[in-house]
Amino acid sequence: MIPRPERTPDAVRVALAHIALHRLGEMERHKEQALTAAIADGKIGHLQHWLTYWHARVEIERRPDPSARYHRALAAVHGTDSRDAPAFRSGMAELTTVEAEAQRAVFAFPGSSKVSGARGRSEPGR
Repeated sequence: MIPRPERTPDAVRVALAHIALHRLGEMERHKEQALTAAIADGKIGHLQHWLTYWHARVEIERRPDPSARYHRALAAVHGTDSRDAPAFRSGMAELTTVEAEAQRAVFAFPGSSKVSGARGRSEPGR
């Protein structure tokens, strides 16, 4: 397990490179989308959301238990053919729980500050 990174773009990027190197391109594309949106409407919230999203991803993946829970739930969601299926609903509930726990953990970390308007279930490109 790697230590929890500070809440800075560079620290989160370095941590992601250690645990999920294959996602760095996705992180960079998401940052460009956030930057474009921030420039378009003059609000830094897009960049704050981007950092929160990736800091939470690192928090989930850096610890075995949340990572296993997250990936089991994701597999359950993708293994269903209907949003009405019980496995889909329980998988989505578990994904939401794991993501909320990760966000609480990163905001509880010294040097973090809660960002108003940060949404838990948003993913890049959505």
